[in-house]
Amino acid sequence: MSQKLYENDYFYIEKENALIPWVKIFTQKPYKELSDCDSVTQEVLLKAMLVVEETMRFYYNPKKINIAMFGNYIPHLHIHVMARFEEDSHFPESMWGIKQRESNLHLPSFDNFVTILHDKLRS
Repeated sequence: MSQKLYENDYFYIEKENALIPWVKIFTQKPYKELSDCDSVTQEVLLKAMLVVEETMRFYYNPKKINIAMFGNYIPHLHIHVMARFEEDSHFPESMWGIKQRESNLHLPSFDNFVTILHDKLRS
């Protein structure tokens, strides 16, 4: 089961069980597509995505941030945000692609990232 990291009236954020910093942002209401959301939800969701991205960039200093929207198995709008590193197991492929190597990343604490993220989402 995924770990819920943050929640408000519009969305919640869960940690993806992965070797890289990876979170998913879900809408509280079960929208199928971003265009199904009302304009306030769209704005809040996209702002949250940018806050997550900026916080990952600041905290982890990754080579790249990957952002994706899927939901083919369960059509509930959610946004994947991942910090990517040249040394991660799949880089430069997507995390759903072919594994390129074994990886043993030494990254700062995810719990500290979550603390910083909470502060930024509340401001």
